[in-house]
Amino acid sequence: MADTSATTSATTGAAGAGTGPGTSASTAEPDAIVIGAGPGGLAAAAALQRRGVRTLVLERSDAVGASWRQHYDRLHLHTTRRLSSLPGFAIPRAYGRWVARDNVVRYLEQYTEAHDLDVATGIEVSRIERAPEGAEGWALPATGGRRLTARAIVIATGTNHTPRTPDWPGRDTYGGELLHASGYRNGKPYEGHDVLVVGVGNTGAEIAVDLVEAGAARVRLAVRTPPHIMRRSTAGWPAQATGIMVRRLPTGLVDRIAPYVERISVPDLSEYGLPRPDNGLYSRVLDGSIPVQDVGLIAAVRARKVELVAAVESCDGDEVLLADGSRITPDAVIAATGYRNGLEPLVGHLGLLNERGRPTVHGSRTPKEAPGLYFTGYTNPISGMFREMAIDAERIAKSVAKALAKR
Repeated sequence: MADTSATTSATTGAAGAGTGPGTSASTAEPDAIVIGAGPGGLAAAAALQRRGVRTLVLERSDAVGASWRQHYDRLHLHTTRRLSSLPGFAIPRAYGRWVARDNVVRYLEQYTEAHDLDVATGIEVSRIERAPEGAEGWALPATGGRRLTARAIVIATGTNHTPRTPDWPGRDTYGGELLHASGYRNGKPYEGHDVLVVGVGNTGAEIAVDLVEAGAARVRLAVRTPPHIMRRSTAGWPAQATGIMVRRLPTGLVDRIAPYVERISVPDLSEYGLPRPDNGLYSRVLDGSIPVQDVGLIAAVRARKVELVAAVESCDGDEVLLADGSRITPDAVIAATGYRNGLEPLVGHLGLLNERGRPTVHGSRTPKEAPGLYFTGYTNPISGMFREMAIDAERIAKSVAKALAKR
């Protein structure tokens, strides 16, 4: 049975200020608990609720959509509004085709309110444990001495859980500013400065463009592995739509087709230091690396406003040493080097993660050795994260409802 005294919850209102622990919106014990109030968690909760499953969402921050609130200012969805809505509530048309970060946050607030979701903020789950002998389901030790239980648990803490900065030799004594991309908001503080951005994924590429537009004196982008680059939209046709079309095709076939599409839509940037990748686009996606959606990088590189340099090897005082042996002295280094998903403390002891720390199963599949546990939002689909989380939500809800009905 769940500890109802710990089932503190609040439905986040339109302003997005979720009520913290201590306010009870419901005394009913949950059949399912969702960990994480981002898009994946909220979608799963809504889908579960529509199937009659009493559901509680736990969120460690003070509001829904915490990761989106912390992203840099200029961020937009790289997927279209029409193909990014969560189940049961469409993204408002007024938010435009490419939804801005602030409007994504507003949408998640509206989604929570529209579905009257039971969200408890300010509660962090430290570990998932099997329920005591003789009881069904799972136990969740949480902040404040709470211990919640439920038959089904949906883990939706997301991939942007813990910022990851490489442990470069000399990093701790570097004389310039060193900032992870999670702490970057906009380029205004760097006007007139020399900035090195490390990492050429979507985040690094977009921050480099943002710095140029904000008036940084010099912007360099350190590249270890050249990425696949796609136009976000070509002649009105979004790259996401192509991703959906090829989602179920054999990997080798997509890898063979992709170079022709890239050559048609993206110019060769080899002379600027960014050669075309020599490995398959879809193989890279399945390995966790999605293509860079161009939102200005190509133009900035061709105008030589963003300079491509070798990967960072170490730091030495005020200098940064690159893989080609060169030394540079930027005023600031912004590390767009990704995140850890933080699942190891939560479920690592249950043997549910692969060698890269990712769930061995996700979506509607629940591990045989851990029935009732579900994961959503831990893949990088070429067809769009929001779209796939929406699909996962419906499948998870169906699976959970079916399992509960059997009991």
